[in-house]
Order: sequence, then C-alpha cells, then structure tokens
Amino acid sequence: MDLERVWQLFIQQLTLNECITKAYWKKITGIPFLYIQTMPNLSQQTLESIIYMCSAGSMKGKRLHSETIFVRQDDTLYVYRHRFYVPQEKMFCCGNLCVDCTRLKK
Repeated sequence: MDLERVWQLFIQQLTLNECITKAYWKKITGIPFLYIQTMPNLSQQTLESIIYMCSAGSMKGKRLHSETIFVRQDDTLYVYRHRFYVPQEKMFCCGNLCVDCTRLKK
C-alpha cells in the first residue's frame, strides 16, 4: 500500500478547508508530524474534528487506521503527531480457541 498517496490526498483535503490556510507534514526521526496553520478564531477541538474527517476521507476504501496526537501550538500553528497504519490482525489459527480466531471470520 502506498502511504505517500494517502498523505498527499490527506493534505490536499486539509488545504481545501476554508478554516485552514496551510498544511504540510514532515518526517523527523521516522515520526510523521503534521503542521497546520489555521484562521485566528478556530478552536483546537474544531481543528481536530476537521483532521479526523479529512483523515477518514483519505483512507476510504483502504484497510488503514489513523492516530493523531497533539504536540504543541504556537499562535495559529498547530503541530500534531499523525500517522496512518495498517491494523495488526491474526493471519492464522493458533489452536488456542481465541475470540478473534481467523476460522470464525466469514
């Protein structure tokens, strides 16, 4: 799965929002950080809701999850640790009668 394409779509959807003036991401020591410049009157809760919606839209049709953690704020610049990841699931039956056994999936 090409996560680079998911990131491009995510950033594109963020910048299309009228409350966000600039959005970009950088990988620092292997950890992706999301930088978002907003309009002065936007609350952090509203911004996180926008991030969630854009993230969900960019992952649509793919087996991905996202995680967003607030790092810091400087006036109208917000920094989040944001990542897309593939969920870890069992791929075989281990014989221990697990609740999430692959044999029980339809």
